Amino acid sequence: MAEKTPKRPLEGIRVLNLSWALFGPYCGMILTDLGAEVIKIERPVLGDQSRQWGPFFPNVQPPNNSGYYVSLHRGQKGITLNLKHPKGKEIFLKLVKISDVIVANFRPGTLEEWGLGYDVLKEVNPRIIVALGSGFGQERYHPFVSPWASYPSYDIVGQAFGGFMELNGWPDKPPCRAGSLIGDIIAGLFLTIGILAALRWREITGKGQLIDVAQADSILAAMENAYIRYSISNEVPTRIGAKHPTIAPFDVFKAKDGWVVIGVGNDAIWRRFCQAIGKPELIDDPRFKTNPDRCDHYDELKPIVEEWTSQRNKRDIWQTLVKYDIPSAPVYTMKDIDEDPHFEKRQMIVEIDQPPYGKVKIVGCPIKFSETPITTEFFGPAPLLGQHTEEVLQQLLGMSKEEIEQLRKEGVI
Repeated sequence: MAEKTPKRPLEGIRVLNLSWALFGPYCGMILTDLGAEVIKIERPVLGDQSRQWGPFFPNVQPPNNSGYYVSLHRGQKGITLNLKHPKGKEIFLKLVKISDVIVANFRPGTLEEWGLGYDVLKEVNPRIIVALGSGFGQERYHPFVSPWASYPSYDIVGQAFGGFMELNGWPDKPPCRAGSLIGDIIAGLFLTIGILAALRWREITGKGQLIDVAQADSILAAMENAYIRYSISNEVPTRIGAKHPTIAPFDVFKAKDGWVVIGVGNDAIWRRFCQAIGKPELIDDPRFKTNPDRCDHYDELKPIVEEWTSQRNKRDIWQTLVKYDIPSAPVYTMKDIDEDPHFEKRQMIVEIDQPPYGKVKIVGCPIKFSETPITTEFFGPAPLLGQHTEEVLQQLLGMSKEEIEQLRKEGVI
């Protein structure tokens, strides 16, 4: 019998998602989108801490009223399981035996305290891939141990420690975190990449392994050329606003109705830009002839550019510059995004039927495939707390309804 062709790349992969908040859940969401069967394991009664974070659906009772939770757990199966209870641990290890990946982002040492460290898990299933996220990395299993491994962390800690906040914002203002929790998101992406690489390695060797991704490391890895600027010049980069440190004009500019960004990345684009704004005389102006010249005289250049942009609407600026093949975009609000056909055509805004609330629009998957397209049909709702506990225990572990009811009475599930 011919093997069935999967509709999505990771179909057939089962993931036990122990994670909470954002770091691990973001990874779990991507794996779900790619077709993995992701079982979200939460604490009985309370669930993931993100169930306490807004926005909240009106007229829906906790713990199932968090839009934040819904935005990160589409299409997953949700069960409750007390991993501190001996029977909860026993059930979890049975699931480990028939799974491929575990994702967790507790403080290092937590799983070991519960008797569920990597040494235990790989004995149960030598093929298991254990992906662990944390602020500063794990305390064991490899030689790359931070002196701060046991320290607690949230996204804002990673953004600060990894160097992002020192570079984000304006020179006369305090360091500023990003408007999005990019420390968690970037780290979640690196955790996902590690899992995909480990799955490939397992195909070849038959062995699982542990993946350790630190939020602080992930932020540093995403800091573009900040460190090389420091290592070469011994000058410490700091906040300069929206402009680029070594390219000009590469900045945000005031428009009549908001803001627009313009990226003049080389001298050829500069010449086109001068034509586009009706100032061809700037092409041979010695202050602006080359990119280093423009950076050296940027205080003179920005007012010239902004004189032109401030008299026009942001979309008109964008459309004018695009005709000259100049990278540009209006600075969009969420309302602008909701109305732009790009995101609709790319299925980046999708609608799900989310019990008990009803129809809700969420962000889709940015990865597009030619042979296994991830379309709207795959975007299911996020699970209610413990929604699939009975289904998973019955179908995967063969438990009876009576056994499940007894576990519920004992506080195991």
